[in-house]
Amino acid sequence: MRPAESDRSARHRVRQPPEDDAVGRLPRRAQGCYGAAPKPAAPRGRRKATMPMPKPDPKMQWNVGYWLLAMFALFTLQSLWQARTVEPVPYSEFEKALAAGRVSEVVIGENTITGKLKTPEAGKTVIVATLVDPALAERLSKFNVEYSRVVESTWLRDLMSWVLPALVFFGLWYFFVRRMAEKAGGLGGFMSIGKSRAKVYVETDTGVTFADVAGVDEAKAELQEIVAFLKDPQGYGRLGAHMPKGILLVGPPGTGKTLLAKAVAGEAGVPFFSISGSEFVEMFVGVGAARVRDLFEQARAKAPAIIFIDELDALGRARGAGGVVGGHDEREQTLQQLLVELDGFDSSSGLVLLAATNRPEILDPALLRAGRFDRQVLVDRPDKTGRVQILQVHAKKIRLAEGLDLAQVAALTTGFSGADLANLCNEAALAATRRGAQQVSLADFTVAVERIVAGLEKKNRLLNPHEREVVAFHEMGHALVALALPGSDAVHKVSIIPRGIGALGYTIQRPTEDRFLMTREELERKIMVLLGGRASEKLVFGHLSTGAADDLAKATDIARDMVTRYGMDEGLGYVAYEQQPPRFLDVPGMAAPAGSPVSPQTQQHIDTAVRGIVMGAFEGATRILAQHRAVLDRAAHELLAKETLDEAALAALTAGVRPAG
Repeated sequence: MRPAESDRSARHRVRQPPEDDAVGRLPRRAQGCYGAAPKPAAPRGRRKATMPMPKPDPKMQWNVGYWLLAMFALFTLQSLWQARTVEPVPYSEFEKALAAGRVSEVVIGENTITGKLKTPEAGKTVIVATLVDPALAERLSKFNVEYSRVVESTWLRDLMSWVLPALVFFGLWYFFVRRMAEKAGGLGGFMSIGKSRAKVYVETDTGVTFADVAGVDEAKAELQEIVAFLKDPQGYGRLGAHMPKGILLVGPPGTGKTLLAKAVAGEAGVPFFSISGSEFVEMFVGVGAARVRDLFEQARAKAPAIIFIDELDALGRARGAGGVVGGHDEREQTLQQLLVELDGFDSSSGLVLLAATNRPEILDPALLRAGRFDRQVLVDRPDKTGRVQILQVHAKKIRLAEGLDLAQVAALTTGFSGADLANLCNEAALAATRRGAQQVSLADFTVAVERIVAGLEKKNRLLNPHEREVVAFHEMGHALVALALPGSDAVHKVSIIPRGIGALGYTIQRPTEDRFLMTREELERKIMVLLGGRASEKLVFGHLSTGAADDLAKATDIARDMVTRYGMDEGLGYVAYEQQPPRFLDVPGMAAPAGSPVSPQTQQHIDTAVRGIVMGAFEGATRILAQHRAVLDRAAHELLAKETLDEAALAALTAGVRPAG
């Protein structure tokens, strides 16, 4: 028999775990809800640090002062040379020189006239005069006076009209465009498009050590080898061993994969390059490959160092998985460059590659072969002992009540990940703050669990009396069937207070222990508990409602898995007709890989077997409720009066209920 995963509740869909799966999955809603409730997302944070900009080389800097001084010296020398050979004269003197025949050559400009003397006079070979209107010059020559023309200088006007707008434009570019580019890309937007965007941490920046990581002792022991190698590469390889080139951390979301990678960097005290797989992909072809090359070049320059690629599945998806796209696909080019870099560096240099993903089944096989990612480390959801250790880490940040046993809290949180437990501690502290308490008690943790599992209470959602009665009998049907069946999880609370988005009531079951295997009988009992609400409605009111939609979907999924995946139907044989769904991402609507095609006759047999399991469970639940009808009525009316019944109240109301044979 293949192992079946345990759920935190009796009516959560059963998924097939791997052989090394540590615990069941966190449910998305309260089990047995009259309606549906969403699962809150697990928080995930990351502390970022920007890579410092490289300082420009002083040898390559141009000194503007030197250039201005050189230009001034050049103009000065030119002026001195002109002053030695050229003599400015009034226009009347220039006319006399022409009349006397002292000028051999004349050059007329726009505003000046230049004459070359036949013989030098006082060391001057050229005379220059400003042009005067010929008519005016002829009139003035009659009076035998010296006359000349002065041309007004327009250099200031030219400077204002040409130079000043250029300076304004350059100033705007420098203060706005360049600064925005530097913020966007380090050395400037478009010019740094092929640069790696990895965040660089040093030992003091990570702030995380192995003391901050709990509940994953096996994974921590695997990664301690990396720390030992980075601290003493020569001593570690004295027997010829070498570190794996790449280590892949796999596991569900929120289990601490990124935290473990940062802890490795914090313990080893080496530079830590952190980047997400999606940051390699851009709209320009070849950018991703260029960033991969730049990342490894930066890491080699700072070796020993650690490169951490988070969400590797965004970069390393199997080639050709999305259809035939050709060999020039940008994502494939980036992946190929990563494969080349993995083959090109030597782990003995002190460069270690870490990566994390929660979808290892879609990674390219070439990425996972020996010599690239040599080792895969499972970071799974913690068991009860691991949850206690994680709660102890997070409980240091809050004020706990005296005598609070965290083992009791761990018993309520089967299937919670590390991120879920961190959120649980925060929600419990908020609940204690809202009621004005000075310490966080077990009741606050219980309220936090209910809020995470079932959603926020909607006390202002008013139902008419008939709907409240239907909901009360529906939820008591779940609870009574669970109490009557042997081996079922204990019923923790029943309530008809609406929670979440669409849940009008809920029944919370608390597993007594972590489960790794489930038999056909246990799965059938889970389906009976799921259908207890529908059976109660039909038994008491004689009609069916829409409130059991979520229960029916879960029951059908379990029955279909029993037939198509677990081989629990004798008529179909021990054959798997569907493949294993994603191991770590239990997302509603995410289809499993297509299994082997079946014939129409086999498909009809599958449908008949699934229907037979579901209807048989419904009839069994109906018999249990009919046998304990008096208890059902009494407990339902008590639930209508109090709206919430805890474990002690349920035990008192159902004292006469015994497990059915």
